[in-house]
Amino acid sequence: MTDPEKRLDQIFQALADPTRRRILGMLLEDDMAVSDVAAPFDVSLAAVSKHLAVLAGAGLIRQERRGRITWCEIDPDGLRRASIWMQGFGQFDPVDLDDFERFLGQMLDPTPPAPE
Repeated sequence: MTDPEKRLDQIFQALADPTRRRILGMLLEDDMAVSDVAAPFDVSLAAVSKHLAVLAGAGLIRQERRGRITWCEIDPDGLRRASIWMQGFGQFDPVDLDDFERFLGQMLDPTPPAPE
């Protein structure tokens, strides 16, 4: 398996987990400290750190140490790689990160849609 294939496997494996997708949705809003990322989850800081390590390993986020605090931010190149791969099939439109953000917002919105 080539390096680009391994990277794609890592990206799709990272995106397969709902917690990691939720973290990505949070980071679409703004850069966050690890402790702030962990706050809404009912798991340990160590568990969230493992999720962040998977996302970073897949190239979907970057982590930067500033003093005693580790900050996380989206790395759009990771999603771009997956988008380019999907475009190769000719049946998918390129991933528009604004559309992706709206999609994640809808998927993560805890309020159900109003009945029609």
